[in-house]
Amino acid sequence: MFKTNLQIFLASKSPRRRKLLKQLGISFKSFSVDLNEEILDGEHPVQTVRRLALHKSEAASLKVSKGIIITADTIVVLNKEIIGKPKDEKDAYRILSKLSGKTHLVFTGFVVKNLYSGKSIVDYERTKVTFRELTSKEIYDYIKTGSPMDKAGAYGIQDDFGAVFVEKIEGCYYNVVGLPLAKIYKSLTDIL
Repeated sequence: MFKTNLQIFLASKSPRRRKLLKQLGISFKSFSVDLNEEILDGEHPVQTVRRLALHKSEAASLKVSKGIIITADTIVVLNKEIIGKPKDEKDAYRILSKLSGKTHLVFTGFVVKNLYSGKSIVDYERTKVTFRELTSKEIYDYIKTGSPMDKAGAYGIQDDFGAVFVEKIEGCYYNVVGLPLAKIYKSLTDIL
């Protein structure tokens, strides 16, 4: 569907984002950019994910001089508190316990940048996710898989076990996985 002669780069170490972009049938190369994903006190979640995606885009632009760069950042927000990736297993348990039985928001900010034209699209997606009540055993069993450790909110909706925590979602499923595919696709077509 999407065709271009320009090389596309996904600046992300997330295997989930790579898998999602492959779903669109887009040929791309991926690499990671190391940044301190600092959460600023009082900053609105939309500003946070857009700022972090822009920082990643700037860092990626130093590694690549031609083509299109895609960067993204995902956070979970519960009662205006931004929840990032867990620091350790104890933190993962704390996060999942907080999310249990509640509705939270998932924000992904992204940048699609055409290095030839200099044109950039900076946008975001927001999805509401409701968890059912979780038992301590379920949380511990999930943590033992190691899956929560590299994910905002300490869960992956696409995981075998993480999927059963989710009672319902409102909005883009792929956003919760880490890349709002419809908006990314539209941005790619608009940036050419």
